[in-house]
Amino acid sequence: MGKIGGFKEYSRTDESNVAVPERVTNYNEFTIPLTKDKIKEQGSRCMDCGIPFCHSSCPLGNLIPDFNDMVHQEEWESALKILQSTNNFPEFTGRLCPAPCEKSCVLGIISEPVAIENIEKNIIERGFAEGWIKPQPPGVRTGKTVAVIGSGPAGLAAAQQLNRAGHTVTVFERDNAIGGLLRYGIPNFKLEKGIIDRRIKVLEAEGITFKTNVNVGINYEISELNNFDSVVLCGGATERRSLPTKGIESKGVVQAMDFLTQQTKALYGESIPNQIKATNKNVIVIGGGDTGSDCVGTSNRHGAKSVTNFEILPKPPVSRSESTPWPFWPLQLKTSSSHEEGCDRNWLINTKEFIANEAGELVGLKTVEVAWKMTPGQRPELIEKEGSEKIWPCDLALLALGFTGPEKTLSEQLGIKIDSRNNYQATNYQTNIPHIFTAGDMRRGQSLIVWAISEGREAAREVDKYLMGYTNLPTKGNGDLPSL
Repeated sequence: MGKIGGFKEYSRTDESNVAVPERVTNYNEFTIPLTKDKIKEQGSRCMDCGIPFCHSSCPLGNLIPDFNDMVHQEEWESALKILQSTNNFPEFTGRLCPAPCEKSCVLGIISEPVAIENIEKNIIERGFAEGWIKPQPPGVRTGKTVAVIGSGPAGLAAAQQLNRAGHTVTVFERDNAIGGLLRYGIPNFKLEKGIIDRRIKVLEAEGITFKTNVNVGINYEISELNNFDSVVLCGGATERRSLPTKGIESKGVVQAMDFLTQQTKALYGESIPNQIKATNKNVIVIGGGDTGSDCVGTSNRHGAKSVTNFEILPKPPVSRSESTPWPFWPLQLKTSSSHEEGCDRNWLINTKEFIANEAGELVGLKTVEVAWKMTPGQRPELIEKEGSEKIWPCDLALLALGFTGPEKTLSEQLGIKIDSRNNYQATNYQTNIPHIFTAGDMRRGQSLIVWAISEGREAAREVDKYLMGYTNLPTKGNGDLPSL
């Protein structure tokens, strides 16, 4: 165990941020790292619980008390081995994961939970800084070939695990750079893209082949997949949800992911004709999730005149709701760093009409206040409040409403069955076509990055068993410790 009573001696300390006026002038990450001694203190707060709920709440089964103890003892290299045994990409989860582990930390019952996510990020960054992270190509190749379609976190995790098993892996990405939504859906101020490039270099050195600008089923014949012994579909859930609202076709009503993707591409020198910009505009972001928050931060960096956020659901409580007690994921108000940069947040608001001028350009939104009628055994009913209609000035409306499922291009051409939620149907990650597997958002629907990595790892085990009749790849939460 770490420091006995450390959770009594030390309070939780989080990273601080660069001041808002400075950070909104650029697209760089803006967190200010803690000192090594402070990180050690944070690891010392771990109580080494007999039943670690943090471990069980992590989709990857990360061995959290174990690496916290190593950080407390300043055995950073051992901490890295433990962390990498279950998590292929801590540099991503340490920045982007909502940390369900922290919400189920036992210490969180009486105090602030252990700062698990930040400890994780510091372990992996120390590993890169010290040169401990080296390519680990397999000692022997099996002669089997695998195509992984999609280079988001699920695809990358599946590719790395399958490569470690000795299979020859090729990853196909339809965009012009690797990373999927990690690269184009996450703003640079949350994840600088050099972090992705750094990892891709390691994967390439391990023997994985990456092919960009390859859209399987569009500019790459489906029949070419017959050259592989197995295929893993990790294309994500990219069908965007819209609104059945009058005026939705107005110029200035834009899908959030188009807005965010264009900004990232422009930032890295790609030519974006008629880029969607929020500069000097009244921006309204419809949707209160992480993508909506990212639109808020990006709009402020563009220099928007105003930024407003609509959410149709009620405002969550500031503290954990009684309906979601520990160790469950809490119903609780989340205020992101982007919200802190400037945003008028509004709950229980429904958009009734997008108002356009004679040229078809968006000039305003008509809304109505709503309430939710809850009847036991029935679906919640949306009730509009009479006399609550309001017109909001708006030049750019960003739809951050989530995704309805994966695109059907591959399922239709390959003959893969779809489940009741419009996802690719699979049993143990295997589709109705035995040599084709699927993982990540394409299989489970829109979800978290930590779930995507977990799905990629688990799918790789099933592919390996299919190809070889057995597998030595680790199970969830029971990883083999990689050499460094």
